[in-house]
Amino acid sequence: MTIERIILAVAGAFIMLSLALGWASSPVFHHEYWLFFTGFVGLNLFQSAFTGFCPLAIILKALGFKSATA
Repeated sequence: MTIERIILAVAGAFIMLSLALGWASSPVFHHEYWLFFTGFVGLNLFQSAFTGFCPLAIILKALGFKSATA
């Protein structure tokens, strides 16, 4: 699995989990403040599209994962 695919999978999982924890009608509802985490993940994805900076990519590269080749 490449770094890019892992980033997409982790971001998607974090968004779904934080929505489940923050949505009032969810069976695993915890608190509305989890929706701020959803916004944080979305904002990170948005800024990385323009700047190319992604903290998770740096961590994954240090762990030895390979980037996709074009």
